[in-house]
Amino acid sequence: MLKTSVPKNDPKITNAWTMYDWANSAFSLVIASAVFPGYSDSITRNPDGTSEILFLGSTIKNTVIFEYAASLAFFLIALISPILTAIADYSGRKKAFMQFFCIIGSIACFILILFKDLSTIHWGILGYMLGLIGYAGSVVFNNSYLPDIATDDQFDRLSAKAFARGYIGSVILLVFSLALIIFRKDLGIEDGSIAPRISFALTGLWWIGFAQYSFYYMPNNVYQKEAKGNWLLNGFKELGNVWKQVRPLKYLKMFVVAFFFYNMAVQSVMYLAPFFAKEEVKMEEQALIMVVLIIQLVAIVGSYFFSAISNRKGNTYSLRIAVIIWIGICIWAYFVKDKMSFYGLAGVVGFVMGGVQSLSRSTYAKLMPETTDTASFFSFYDAADKISTALGIFVYGAIHHFTGSMRNSVLALMGFFIIGLLVLFLVPSKKSYQKEFTA
Repeated sequence: MLKTSVPKNDPKITNAWTMYDWANSAFSLVIASAVFPGYSDSITRNPDGTSEILFLGSTIKNTVIFEYAASLAFFLIALISPILTAIADYSGRKKAFMQFFCIIGSIACFILILFKDLSTIHWGILGYMLGLIGYAGSVVFNNSYLPDIATDDQFDRLSAKAFARGYIGSVILLVFSLALIIFRKDLGIEDGSIAPRISFALTGLWWIGFAQYSFYYMPNNVYQKEAKGNWLLNGFKELGNVWKQVRPLKYLKMFVVAFFFYNMAVQSVMYLAPFFAKEEVKMEEQALIMVVLIIQLVAIVGSYFFSAISNRKGNTYSLRIAVIIWIGICIWAYFVKDKMSFYGLAGVVGFVMGGVQSLSRSTYAKLMPETTDTASFFSFYDAADKISTALGIFVYGAIHHFTGSMRNSVLALMGFFIIGLLVLFLVPSKKSYQKEFTA
């Protein structure tokens, strides 16, 4: 076992690590999934209520603009995160980079306050993209802490606990935001855009505020590295060294390929489900928030349920079950028409989403060799995450744009799940992946 400056499985440190999900999941839920999609759609329509708007000289659906913006944001973070994580590993400044992206994301939430109608759509796009970059950028550094602070027999449990805390914390803020939006007139707020914008500001405060608890206890420079010379040049060298370690790891590479494909679909659903509900099922903004609330609450149960299966049957066995359910969800979504059926669909989505997200992180951590370059190693996982997310959202948006129906986009997602499932069958399912197994 590599020598670290802190003991592994220290309750204070692992608790602080799980609490970062409590902090940053508020952005993922309140802005990326619940309030912002419905809000951005309603305020960027033409005076006659149509959604085809003039943007940069072209006529395009208002929702497609934000689909493409999200895709671009994830491509950008996928490009910069590998070198930043390598620099962080070389310099021992992982926490500083994590704090930097946390601050960017929090500031982005306040930028969204300026987004109040179609004429200010540029602020909406800027705030949304910066928020996604801040969220995704901080997550890769947070994920990479897992093998630094815990032994592999604790990965599944801690990952599930972190996601569950994220779901619980974000639901608390969402309920408050929902109450603010529903009862705004009772509070003397006449302008319908003010309550959602207040919720954006509260999200920024929640994120940066609760993150301080994590930053206080999470260690800095776990392996006591001393940076010398050119950080950028040595960062590239560090990345090259990590790639040499990755090359012989057959099952780790197979898992990343499987993750790449099924994650294309999972993340597209997570970010675009509210748009689907609004356009295809004709749900109103408040109903959309209730859908997301259902997904979050059920996801808490799902994260622990699939963790329990992995403890008995192994990680990839549990993931295969989840992906098979996802394929069924795509078929259901293609045919869903009424609101009650969509509520049921949302419940199933939440159940498997919690399991897939928590297990994917812990499975990758188990397949990693023992190394001091944890951030760089997780940058490959993160690159697969962000590029697949960007591609998934882009494909979803392109099919929506050219066919005029999100239902056709859902069928494309099903294809990604099928490919991911087939590759998952090539990765043996074990409770713990020993180093000789990954070699």
